[in-house]
Amino acid sequence: MKFNLRWQLLLALISFGLVLSLLSVQSQSDNLCSTRIPAAGGTFVEGFVGAPRFLNPLLSDSYPVERQLVDLVFDGLTRTNEKGELIPSLALGWDVSEDGLNVTFTLRQDVQWHDDVPFTADDVVYTYGLLQQEAFPGSPALRQLWQAVTINKVTDFEVSFTLPEPYAPFLTATTRGILPAHLLAGVDASNLVDAPFNRAPVGTGPFMVAAGQNWEGISRLRLTPHPADWRQGTRIAQLEYRFYPNPEQLVAAYLAGEVQALNSVPYPALPQVAGAPGSRLISVPTQRFTSLLFNLSDSGAPLLKTAANRRALAQALDRRQIIESQLNGQGLLFEGPYLPGSWAYTPLLLTAITPDPEAAAALLDEAGWVLPEGGSIRANDQGPLVLTLLSLDVDLHRRLAAAVAQQWAAVGVGTEIVLAGSAGELLQLLGQRAFDAAIVDISPDSDPDLYDFWSQEAIVRGQNYAGWNNRRASEALEKARGIWDNAERKPFYDAFLRQFDTGIPAVTLFQHVTTYALSGDVKEAEIGRFSSPREKYNSLANWFLFYRDVTIGCPNADN
Repeated sequence: MKFNLRWQLLLALISFGLVLSLLSVQSQSDNLCSTRIPAAGGTFVEGFVGAPRFLNPLLSDSYPVERQLVDLVFDGLTRTNEKGELIPSLALGWDVSEDGLNVTFTLRQDVQWHDDVPFTADDVVYTYGLLQQEAFPGSPALRQLWQAVTINKVTDFEVSFTLPEPYAPFLTATTRGILPAHLLAGVDASNLVDAPFNRAPVGTGPFMVAAGQNWEGISRLRLTPHPADWRQGTRIAQLEYRFYPNPEQLVAAYLAGEVQALNSVPYPALPQVAGAPGSRLISVPTQRFTSLLFNLSDSGAPLLKTAANRRALAQALDRRQIIESQLNGQGLLFEGPYLPGSWAYTPLLLTAITPDPEAAAALLDEAGWVLPEGGSIRANDQGPLVLTLLSLDVDLHRRLAAAVAQQWAAVGVGTEIVLAGSAGELLQLLGQRAFDAAIVDISPDSDPDLYDFWSQEAIVRGQNYAGWNNRRASEALEKARGIWDNAERKPFYDAFLRQFDTGIPAVTLFQHVTTYALSGDVKEAEIGRFSSPREKYNSLANWFLFYRDVTIGCPNADN
């Protein structure tokens, strides 16, 4: 009996302990709650219209998609801030000699390529050396610029450039991405296009090209955050870019949830994309504007020979109405040849052009171009007033040309629209001055030097397609480019602007605005105004795509 009783007591104690344990667990669970927190993982997918050919900063100038991707992977010696000013990037800084002929850059010593090899002056010398070679496959103007420069490696972290004469716009050339010399040994300008590096590049930028991709074959490119730039880590593991042949397929993919962002929403699709549940639109001004050039040379219409008549044509246009009707409001008005973000932009020196058809008609009457009784097109003793309007044969420019023609028709100016089938043909017709007015897109450098666009020399050897022959404007531009200090350059650009304002060789229609679309699937993505593709991702460390459930102590559990 004693034996059985002892075991019975032991079993009772065990059972009692189990009951207490269960009661304790029950009590603890009563004080626990479940909550959702951001989870790591997933791929952020962004869509583009078009596809890259090369991922190489020396070959990307003519390809918008490539330029954006290259900005994510590569760094230059310098970069441009939101004010259009140059600031150091791979360089710590630079010094200009007293005679203005030598620029010496001191390089950072804490930078490594994505393959962990240190960045040095050898990479800088190699990169810019490619641009000097006769076989360089890029822009001839770029090659000519660098062929005039002597490049000298001073130390492993110091490079100097010697110029034939002081030339302040040279600094803008140093924003171009630098290539890794150790991975391109044996590659010169003649075989740069075919280099395998262009398909699997290694840079120093905030994002790396993921290894083992056939992005050309599948029209998808994966980038991963570079740990050195994201030391705090990111919740999103990688970025994937998908390339679509046309805007319609891109928008359809976004609406179907296949991509979580649109790099640039096509103007006609803005209402549709904005109406998608959870869709966020971020609109930012771009470094591009559309201008209406007048042909002031002998081949241009007689009407265009006086500034008063050119102002009449400008006043006949309602540019805001054009922006609303043709761009769904995604454009910004400004005057003059400098974008508002440029340090040379001085709006107080420019006369605002407001739509005033009555004043335009009065100016045309005064010039002797009158409406015949019962007619709709003005004329004088030389014949009817019909202007040739040149435009690129793409959807937006066709619509812009039609809108300009319609508004000019309202004041009795006839228009014959000529469409150029390609950018090359457009440049050819501009160079031949086979137009009276031309609609052109302009993507200026951050430096305000416009000598190659508006100087007297540029009429013959440059891009002064308007044939604007103004000595004071030309001299101001020539003097400004030879001065390194921006404060000292500014008065010369002010002088140029005063001449531009009175001469009206062109009318700015609008600054382009790009609209970035982000779906509601992307959480905590705070995107403000950005001036470069990489700036979109400044807050990437906070972005996430998923939640996960965790157990925590309930609030006020002891009450």
